[in-house]
Amino acid sequence: MTNITLHVNNISRKKRELAKLQSDRVNELKKMNNQSKKTISLKQIMTRTKSSLTLKSKAAELGRAEKALAGFEKKIVELDSKIAKKSKEIADEESKLSKTREREEKSKMKEAEKQMKRIDQTLVTHNDLHIQTQEAITQLQDIPERITVLFMASNPIDEGQLRLGEEAREINEMIRKSDYRDSVSFVTKWAVRTQDVLQSINEERPTVIHFSGHGSDNDEIVFQDPQGRAKLVSKEAIVQVMMSLSDTIRLVFFNTCFSFGQAKAVVEHVDAAIGMNTSIGDDAARIFAAQFYSAIGFGKSLKVAFQQAKAMLMLEGIDEKDTPELYVREGLNPNEIIIVKP
Repeated sequence: MTNITLHVNNISRKKRELAKLQSDRVNELKKMNNQSKKTISLKQIMTRTKSSLTLKSKAAELGRAEKALAGFEKKIVELDSKIAKKSKEIADEESKLSKTREREEKSKMKEAEKQMKRIDQTLVTHNDLHIQTQEAITQLQDIPERITVLFMASNPIDEGQLRLGEEAREINEMIRKSDYRDSVSFVTKWAVRTQDVLQSINEERPTVIHFSGHGSDNDEIVFQDPQGRAKLVSKEAIVQVMMSLSDTIRLVFFNTCFSFGQAKAVVEHVDAAIGMNTSIGDDAARIFAAQFYSAIGFGKSLKVAFQQAKAMLMLEGIDEKDTPELYVREGLNPNEIIIVKP
């Protein structure tokens, strides 16, 4: 490893460490802000209450809140100190890199003059290789990136029976009719139990996860227990799953009733999610999903695919176009998110 490479690697590593510290500081600021709001709220409650018992309870809670707030402030001060130290380390390393490059550049100049003659002699051969390389790159660029859509369905025997098989079949047919059908692998998992979720995702490493089945108005998704009966899974559990597996997942599609809370929560860990703000009928769920994946298979952006799916509900005369909701990670533009890239 050359001295330049060593310095460059050190700078890259230190910048990553700096970015982590800065990210930690932002998180601590958010926590401090929330704690500050809580403290203010407690003080306001104490000024309004006439109950000595409530006052005593809130005073104790205020004490704990202020102690927590002081802890956040201390943590931020510590992070500021580490950030300043890390910034100085980066500046020192960049200065060393500049000096090393200057020394090595001088020694390379003489060698470069010798190499110029050899390059002139082999220019024709290199030009042919360049053309061949460009042709190979063009051929590779014509092949869309391959993705996997993991369709996980659960239809417990003690819940109303849904036509999930029709939904999966229609999605698969619409993908097969799209321009980039060979770039989309549609994998189905049936009668999904809680232990099947992580196993399936680890096996398939999907780009898109599609949950199909029942949901509750308490932000829960319904899977099955070993006897085929309903088993409720909380929003927090689903978020934890995405947090632990989000390296490949770009989109989570909750085609279940009352799933907007789950969709809104998981976009902290994946690029985008779709959920339903109320209950959704079998036909609406099937038609919306099929058209959505059709548009994805034609290389459309996430925003366009979502709008086309809503339009299809209107064309079919189904008055549920406002039920699906699209959420994206903060800082991302749904018009620029393309799941299947031509």
